[in-house]
Amino acid sequence: MKTVLVILTQPNLGALQINESISATMVLATFGSPVKVLLQDTALTLLNSNVEFDKLHQAFKPASNMVESFEFYDLSPVLIESRLQDHPLVKQSQQDIEFIEFDSGFIQSFNYVLYW
Repeated sequence: MKTVLVILTQPNLGALQINESISATMVLATFGSPVKVLLQDTALTLLNSNVEFDKLHQAFKPASNMVESFEFYDLSPVLIESRLQDHPLVKQSQQDIEFIEFDSGFIQSFNYVLYW
């Protein structure tokens, strides 16, 4: 079966795009595609599950709520680059995390890579 790597780079409360990207990732996983999710850059804010939605200041609900349900879609563990293992958001996360070396060999181990 074809394997898919989804690289998320958008912040938790940044825009509707992150919610759509996570939704599309869950759809891929629902239909049986082996999917792995790598969080990079500001997407590490998705690990913060303590964000509360304030409709007066935020246009979109926190995408971190969807990340919390990854285990039900066989999207756990979330992949994080090894160099970021001491990042405060990573250390405080309740998510199942796997640290990886992000290099060409890692990328080539997947049939498809989606970068959002």
